[in-house]
Amino acid sequence: MKVPITIAVNGQARSAEVEPRTLLVGFLRDQLDLTGTHVGCETSQCGACTVLTVQADGAEILTIEGLAKDGEYHPVQQGFWEMHGLQCGYCTPGMIMTAYALLERNPNPTEEEIRHALEGNLCRCTGYQNIVRAIQYAAGHTDANGASAPQPKDQQGEQLQPTGGAPHDPETVGDWGGELAGESDDQPS
Repeated sequence: MKVPITIAVNGQARSAEVEPRTLLVGFLRDQLDLTGTHVGCETSQCGACTVLTVQADGAEILTIEGLAKDGEYHPVQQGFWEMHGLQCGYCTPGMIMTAYALLERNPNPTEEEIRHALEGNLCRCTGYQNIVRAIQYAAGHTDANGASAPQPKDQQGEQLQPTGGAPHDPETVGDWGGELAGESDDQPS
């Protein structure tokens, strides 16, 4: 028996008929091809696979694929790029979505608040310092509504460059093969 559902995903209404036991992570990845949502431990210990698609009927869901607008990264995605907040990339979509939610609630978090918000996300590569710096970068580039704020400038009117990295031209979603947009290497960009 299949159940009809309608979920707004990244601002677009998506309707389908699903088995009642279909996991939301599976629906997003397998039926909507939004592979930025990663399966966790697959034992129900981490919670990533405990939400059923039928439980999300009528809900609004934002995935990492929905953050970038008009080919431009959201400030959180840009922060991860500028501050080198990733290595293997597996945890990156979850880290970015956690950072996005944090900045929606608190546009100017302290380092302690950032680290506390990240407690539910595990990264085995980075040591978290650059992830924290990426979120701090995003906080400085995001307005109170979570949208891109004007880029900060120095006293001479020059755009400030990220600390610890070489200046380079702004990147777009297409320049990085879609990794920050949640696309995997085995998926066409």
